[in-house]
Amino acid sequence: MEPINEIAGRAIPYGAKNVDTDVIIPAHWLKTVSREGLGKGAFETVRAKPGNVFDDPRYEGAPILIAGDNFGCGSSREHAAWALLDMDVRVVIAPSFSDIFSSNAFKNGILAVALPQEQIDRLLAVAVEGELFVDLENQTVGTEMQDRFHFDVDPFRKHCLLNGLDEIGLTMERGDAISAYETRAASQLSFLSGPRAA
Repeated sequence: MEPINEIAGRAIPYGAKNVDTDVIIPAHWLKTVSREGLGKGAFETVRAKPGNVFDDPRYEGAPILIAGDNFGCGSSREHAAWALLDMDVRVVIAPSFSDIFSSNAFKNGILAVALPQEQIDRLLAVAVEGELFVDLENQTVGTEMQDRFHFDVDPFRKHCLLNGLDEIGLTMERGDAISAYETRAASQLSFLSGPRAA
């Protein structure tokens, strides 16, 4: 998992509320066994409409998505996070998130930032022409016009995102302790390894 600290660039000013995971990545895309290529199916129904924000060249490769309240509701598909990553989105900013989406986003290296609606409205307005700056270390979202909005983040999630630690990475951090336990267990619990050949 890639670490996140400072993310800067254009933001997709989507703003829609109650966006469920079927909108983020429709069910017929779930047959794949690979995470790659899911960005093509992301927001497929939205992209079917002419003039949609996702196909606007100004936001191509934008690392930030601004959405409305209750983003990621619906089914628990992890493919939603994979699709966003395949679009190069590393931060989603919204007033609130579904718990399951928030968890899946975190486990896949996406920062979900919850801000009040009035701050979201300001960011949506700025994102039409300007860039945003997200600083995880200092827990702020800023604009070129010197707006600075503070957000809360769980300390454990912050540690993992800053250091690029997924569940495997967290386990590997404990490698010395695991090795020490295995050595100790081999001598103290030798009966677990089965009977010795005569």
